[in-house]
Amino acid sequence: MPVSKKEISDCPLDAALSIVDGRWKGTILWRLSEGPMRTGEMRRSIPGITERMLLRHLKDLVKDGILVRLEEARVPPCVRYQISPYGWTLVPHLEALCEWGRKHLRERSEAV
Repeated sequence: MPVSKKEISDCPLDAALSIVDGRWKGTILWRLSEGPMRTGEMRRSIPGITERMLLRHLKDLVKDGILVRLEEARVPPCVRYQISPYGWTLVPHLEALCEWGRKHLRERSEAV
């Protein structure tokens, strides 16, 4: 059985980046920082993401303790995702990355 990057590396930076790795996890977390969302709402708010990819990343983030999956017992079933208390400790760092990204984009546009 292959061993995941999370299990191999003891580097704190690798550990942090493994949570938000890939094209969509940071965006998913950013959207959920605005409040809990249903899967369909989230998919519509993230242009270009497929349902399969969204569900895979949501499952990973729940497994890592960053998100909580809330199921409402009703017909039809309703599932919402929200950031866990532990996951909220990550949000200020995402905000800092976002601010750095804004500055980086300005620098790049001024250099052209």
